[in-house]
Amino acid sequence: MIDPFSTAQQIADLVRTKEVSPVEVAETYLDRIERINPAVNAVVWLDADAVRAAAVRAEQAVLRGDPLGPLHGVPVPIKDLNSVAGQPNTMSSLAIRDTPRTVTDPDVQLLLDAGAIPLGRTNSPEFGALTVSENARHGKTRNPWNPAHTSGGSSGGASAAVAAGLAPVAHASDGGGSIRVPASVTGLVGLKPSRGRVPAFVRGWEHSTTEGAITRTVRDAALMLDVMGRADRLAWYSAPEPSRPYIEEASADPGRLRIGLLLDAPTGLPVDEECRTAALTAAQALRDLGHEVVEARPKMFSYEAIMGFTWTIISASTYAIEVDDPDAVDPYIRRRRETALEVTAGDYARTAARLQAESRDVVAQWGRDFDVLLTPTTAVVAPPVGPVYDEANSAPDGPRHTETRMVSFTAFANIAGLPAISLPVHTTPDGLPVGAQLVGAPYDEATLLRLSAQLEPRFRWYERHPDDAALTAAAL
Repeated sequence: MIDPFSTAQQIADLVRTKEVSPVEVAETYLDRIERINPAVNAVVWLDADAVRAAAVRAEQAVLRGDPLGPLHGVPVPIKDLNSVAGQPNTMSSLAIRDTPRTVTDPDVQLLLDAGAIPLGRTNSPEFGALTVSENARHGKTRNPWNPAHTSGGSSGGASAAVAAGLAPVAHASDGGGSIRVPASVTGLVGLKPSRGRVPAFVRGWEHSTTEGAITRTVRDAALMLDVMGRADRLAWYSAPEPSRPYIEEASADPGRLRIGLLLDAPTGLPVDEECRTAALTAAQALRDLGHEVVEARPKMFSYEAIMGFTWTIISASTYAIEVDDPDAVDPYIRRRRETALEVTAGDYARTAARLQAESRDVVAQWGRDFDVLLTPTTAVVAPPVGPVYDEANSAPDGPRHTETRMVSFTAFANIAGLPAISLPVHTTPDGLPVGAQLVGAPYDEATLLRLSAQLEPRFRWYERHPDDAALTAAAL
């Protein structure tokens, strides 16, 4: 058996050199899912026989001496918002039947083409529209560091799976913080790529959503971006080709950079002291590395733009999802779908135009006022399981401050199309991880990876794991 907390790169190297079999790798994670997943509810659908069959095929390819992809034999769970041929994709909703899909989404296909073995499906909120991974269909996903707390959303099943050692890396997506928030609260690395970097069928929320991965290390984040970050010539947006592989960027010197430090939430809501501490801790580490860290008061999107994005763009995108039973959706989703019927084409166009116009001013600050922006990833430490989901359903039209605080520092990067990464640099006295976020210039994932790789050996977050015995006991 392998160490379940191995990186994807380590596993791929061991498979390639025949030091470990893809079958052994698969059995390691299938065993952990059986023993530990009941405590966290990260993996919500699994065909163990299909995983084993794929592992056997991967092993035969190694023995034949076939050319092997960079993820050959590496198990990767897929978020329950994306399609894999032969698997259901209910989008974590009771309103969608579990009929197997016939087409694989392009971002997932790139993982399969690289040799990854699909390891079931991970939980998300219904349609990905909440900051915690809780829903009526699959239930609540819990944080492996403390099952009383959330693992975040919408890629909370992905983050819980990697944090608990149920998978080395996990497929994820991010429409307002859905990679970075879960990574922050579970002690992982979460890279949100630039707009158009990763091909996808669904370009939701006026192109603010992007596909990606949650990983344990910066090098794995780079590896996953090398695999998934391929130009799509048929897309509305397609990012420019990188000058060299991202895995090489993770070993490159970033040079001396100007880091803008933002500690106050753009939403104006309060920021937990532990979240501020995470950003300040990262800031000091960056100073120690020779970078210039300066206080920043960057221009952000207006209140009108954010409200338009929330109640016009998101509502309309939610309504565009075809459902089998509209009455079966959760109340907060039902309200958004009702709101979408009140949105005119003119409303949508005006909101999109406002967002585009304001994006110009937001994006112009990178390279002019600072090279990279440093913030807390979230304004609140991982909330308990339950209240955010319950409040969304009980007050679908009302202000939801805890949910908003979870994405206070992240959503603007999606609207502007900027790359951003969350790094697990701090832990509360109660043992809950807290991340700091770095936001880069347009299409400049390379600088983020170089800078993050500089910080990684100082914090050594990849050495910290939840208590296996406690999770096993909780699963019983």
